[in-house]
Amino acid sequence: MKSPRIARIELTPLHVPFRPEVREAMAGSAGGLGMAIPAEEPWLGGDFVICRLTTDEGHQGLSECFVWLPETGVSPAQVVDTAAVALSPYLLGESPFDVVRIGRRMDDNVARSDVAKGLLDMACYDLMGRITGRPAHDFMGGRCADALPLAALVPLMDPAEMVRMAAAFVAAGSGTVRLKLGAGARADREIVAAVREAVGPDVRLRVDYNQAYTPDQAIRAIGAIDEFAIDCAEQPVRANDTLGMVRVQERVAVPLMAHEGCFTLQEIVNLVEMGAVGIVGVNTERPGGVTAALRAIDYAARRGLGVILHNQPLGIASAVQVHLAAARAPDLGHAIELFGHIMLEDDLVTEPLDYGGGRVRVPEGPGFGVALDEEALARYATAPTRVVEAG
Repeated sequence: MKSPRIARIELTPLHVPFRPEVREAMAGSAGGLGMAIPAEEPWLGGDFVICRLTTDEGHQGLSECFVWLPETGVSPAQVVDTAAVALSPYLLGESPFDVVRIGRRMDDNVARSDVAKGLLDMACYDLMGRITGRPAHDFMGGRCADALPLAALVPLMDPAEMVRMAAAFVAAGSGTVRLKLGAGARADREIVAAVREAVGPDVRLRVDYNQAYTPDQAIRAIGAIDEFAIDCAEQPVRANDTLGMVRVQERVAVPLMAHEGCFTLQEIVNLVEMGAVGIVGVNTERPGGVTAALRAIDYAARRGLGVILHNQPLGIASAVQVHLAAARAPDLGHAIELFGHIMLEDDLVTEPLDYGGGRVRVPEGPGFGVALDEEALARYATAPTRVVEAG
């Protein structure tokens, strides 16, 4: 039987504002961002690109990527242009089932550009499911869990409010809390100590510094909270300071995780083999889509390392991450992070995912199991949809 071929790519950039209470909390935090990242521009919402692939038989598959210049280094317009101009020749005319071939062609002909590559790769998995009537996790190795535990996020702000928020998340069912830190070793310790006292010894804590420290400062700051049973410390030093990460990891017991400093599968391997990290961080567009994410998780499992899936996506990429987590649940070892449904005023899907009790359930149905809200897409789009078709 002839396999369907990808005949059309649609790419829509959009901006979705944060909920009013999120904007208020950020405005009251140090730097106005709720974190210690040294960015100057206000962060008022999420920038995204939504991709729709259509086959020559009319099947459609969706994907979505989140971009933020201080973190990803590319804008929605750049992702759209890269996908439409540079990468589309290696997707159009191909079968969506040939994701490895498509990925190899993109890598051979276009350097880096991992967010745009990941956007196109993700859509192939939804398309496979729509064509066959099967859930996307079937093409990732199968479903190993029906629901996944979620970590809660507490931004860097007034310490008393951080404690209150952490306790509220735990009371609602969260078994893991991620604390944004970076206010100095002493202040960080006071925050973590207060949160630990409020939530008790059984709740898992992870911290995120967002590049706040030099290596020496990071060693002191992480050492100061070691006694509070910290799962991992995310990106304590500048994103480009890999040797600094190595130095810190050699001197602290808490496993480090890279985020702003990790975009590709090769970078994950390099960080692990150099001893710069003790946990692997993955999201749906990095390190280059579902295909590369599966490889990263499998590599981490072979090296005996845990994996944290984390992002603040809309509904489509949230569903992607849940399918990915369900397919590799035994190898993760950590609750996943999905914050888009909490932070953003709309998730752009017609039926939201089933969140509750500190868990998210795997959506049912073909592909990723979610449908795009077309009216919301039109409302939040920041430019006309870019269309590329096979010649």
